[in-house]
Amino acid sequence: MASENDIIKKTKATAELYFKNITGEKPYDLWREFDPDMARDLSLFITGQMYAREKIPHQTRQLITVAALTVLARPDELRLHVQAALNVGCTSSEIAETIFQTMIYGGVPAANTALKILKDVLAEQKQQAAKE
Repeated sequence: MASENDIIKKTKATAELYFKNITGEKPYDLWREFDPDMARDLSLFITGQMYAREKIPHQTRQLITVAALTVLARPDELRLHVQAALNVGCTSSEIAETIFQTMIYGGVPAANTALKILKDVLAEQKQQAAKE
């Protein structure tokens, strides 16, 4: 079993990989505003233990997350994970194809919302790159 220090290191490394340059409020920041101890515990579990698992590649994990959030129609979380998917090396085509696949299970309206989010994130990243 990993020590708490190991989990903290994994949490920081995985958070940097997934959530660098993320725009908008991150769930961790929202949680911390109301309960810092709970925010820490959730972060250590979700980011340091679940997302850091090496059973499947980070790209696969993020495409699964994009699919689930699309079908569940959770646009705020979806936006975060579209950005995370790009951060871990997923292409916009892979993300779009994942969203198209969800039309069968989640419906066209949910997929359309997800595609609009992908389009917005890509435009924001292009705009940010032009500034740098």
